[in-house]
This record gives sequence, structure tokens and C-alpha cells, in this order.
Amino acid sequence: MCTPRMPGARCELQFGISKGKLRNRLEKAMTIRVGIGGWEFAPWRGEFYPAGLPHARELKYASRRLSSIEINGTFYRTQKPESFRKWAAETPDDFVFSLKAPRYATHRTVLAEAGPSIERFLASGVFELGPKLGPILWQFHPAKKFVPDDFAAFLDLLAQRSAGRALRHVLEVRHESFLNSAFIELARKHAVAIALIDSGKHPPIADVTGDFVYARLQRTSPDVKTGYRRPLLDTWAKRAQTWAEGAAPDDLATISEKPPPRKKRDVFIYMIAGAKVRAPAAAMALIDQLK
Repeated sequence: MCTPRMPGARCELQFGISKGKLRNRLEKAMTIRVGIGGWEFAPWRGEFYPAGLPHARELKYASRRLSSIEINGTFYRTQKPESFRKWAAETPDDFVFSLKAPRYATHRTVLAEAGPSIERFLASGVFELGPKLGPILWQFHPAKKFVPDDFAAFLDLLAQRSAGRALRHVLEVRHESFLNSAFIELARKHAVAIALIDSGKHPPIADVTGDFVYARLQRTSPDVKTGYRRPLLDTWAKRAQTWAEGAAPDDLATISEKPPPRKKRDVFIYMIAGAKVRAPAAAMALIDQLK
């Protein structure tokens, strides 16, 4: 008997199927991934991590209870290739990282001049993650406004393929000037996703623009053991399943009147910010809700 570890995984009889082929089939079937931002956070020790767990084993522990982690350190500084290799080696075969792209590329006045920063980032060793390299998140300053020509020039700089593999890009924009159909169409033209931010600080954009959906949930409460209350977790689970099946949730308003093509999509959901101490519990509760 086969019991999949994560929601969305399908089991098959293993007669005549090698372990490698079976693992590949399971990975393709696992379309919904839920995780947190980073894995080093002191308040998680004794709360999420068992008391006395060595800090060096925290990634190994977290990656066996979640299905993805968003690496934030890449936003602040260049990482070394050996770090990416180490992270890949410590995590399960079906695990996926997303990477927060460097602020040197996104926090600038003229985005069209970001080419060298983007190239340095892609050459820093990110491909050492191998098949565990997931979406790359390009987060822009909250004051950054939508200038169509400059954003189009930036998107032209994002390679769709590099080092022999396809890349997935997602944009996190936080200024109200992006709430227009021109931005949605530009993202669709370049086949990049727009991060859906569940926060009271920035306007959400729920339009589907790429071949995957990326949500960053930022309303975890310190007074709720699971971060989000069960009814809201159920709401996000239903939305995730709807996206994965190729449709769009009918309870999220969109900007564009033109619906995206109906096709199955991978879904990435991260518990970020809010009451950060509750993020792992919220992620694991959502994973349970998806089973």
C-alpha cells in the first residue's frame, strides 16, 4: 500500500515501476505546496522545533513537515553555491524551494537597468538546487509605481530558461497603481505570476497570469493556535484546490474581465509575516485541511 506524504499526491501500484519513475510521477501529481518563509527563527524553537533540536537540523525537520520553503536570505545578500547544494541535500526528494530575488534588482528607480543584478543572481549557484528550485519571487518596494514601459523592459530581462531548465517568475507589487488591466495583460504576455498578498497593508491582486499561482498569507494571529481559524483555512484550501484544477475562485475579485485559460496549475502558498511564530502551525494546519 502507498500512503502519499503530501496533499495532492497520487499512489500507484509499483509493479514494473522503478522508484525513480514512481517518484517523478508523484512529484508531478503534487500540485499544491504549502510552506513558510525561511527556517531560522528563534521563537520557533520549542514552539515548532522540539526543544533541544540542533539548529543545524532545523531545515531537515521543517522540510519533512512542510512541502516548500521560501528562502528570504537571497533577497538581502548573495548566497554561495555550496549553500544551495547543502540545502538541497538536507531536504526530501519531493521538496521545493522558492527564492526571493535580490533587492538590488527590484529596488531601483529604473528597472530596465536591472540586467547585471539579475545575471549575478542566476549565476550565484541557484541551479545547485536542481529540481528543488521552484518559483523566483521578485518583490518590489511598496512605493514603486507601475510604469508600463519600464516594467515591460524589466520583464524582458527575466529569462524563461537558463542552465537548461525552465524558470518560473512571480511578481510581488504593492502600490495601488498596479490595480489596472494593463498590468495584468503585461504579466500574462510574459507568462509570469502575480503574488496574491493576503494582508491589510497592500491591495490584493487575484488575477491568474501564469501557469502557477503564488499566495503569501500574512494574517496569522498570535491568539489562534493554528494561526488562521479553521473556517478561513478551509476557505484557502478550497481556493487552492480550485486553482489547481484550472479554475478561479468565485470569492476573489479580479481586475481583468478576461479570464485566464482553463488548465491545471501548480499552487504555492506561504504563511508569511503576521504573527510569525504561528506560521509553521498555520502551514501544517492548511496541509491537513487539503488532505
